[in-house]
Amino acid sequence: MEHELKTISTSGISKALSKAQLYRSLHEPEESESICEDILVADAENQAALRLLGLSITDQFTGDITDRYGEAENAFRRLTDPYAQHYYLGILMERRAKALMRAGRPAHLVVSLLEQAMLHFEAAETIRPTANEESILRWNRCVRLLKKLPRSEAVDVSTTFAEDDTAPLEVLPRSGGARR
Repeated sequence: MEHELKTISTSGISKALSKAQLYRSLHEPEESESICEDILVADAENQAALRLLGLSITDQFTGDITDRYGEAENAFRRLTDPYAQHYYLGILMERRAKALMRAGRPAHLVVSLLEQAMLHFEAAETIRPTANEESILRWNRCVRLLKKLPRSEAVDVSTTFAEDDTAPLEVLPRSGGARR
């Protein structure tokens, strides 16, 4: 028996999208991801499938190095609407930050990702459709997450070094009297 993938028809895409959304709602992102991949074989630029694919991948984030951030980013970067692209790239950064928080990663990593998310949400806000407040809601969530993070002991570089400080010189031992 051959194990080859079968291609769905373009007339079945609408129902397949509904199934992909259903599986996401049932917290089965791998199934949703698989359906999105099938849709994209039939219609490579299907915007709803790209959006659901990226979201399905982010649903699987654990804060581990094996998380597929690049794949989710690629799906979102293929969105043709500038608002959607910024909004979903913000979602990607926010979800990555939350996964790192759950995994107990250092706060500075989380802060950086939340700030990147906020930049995307801010860009989306400037071009959002009328009465669409979702980018503002996501911005506010990021602000609330930032407020929950412990304050780190940041070093103020301006008080650590004087203007005339230079890098320390490393003294190397001489071998056999030859100069290096």
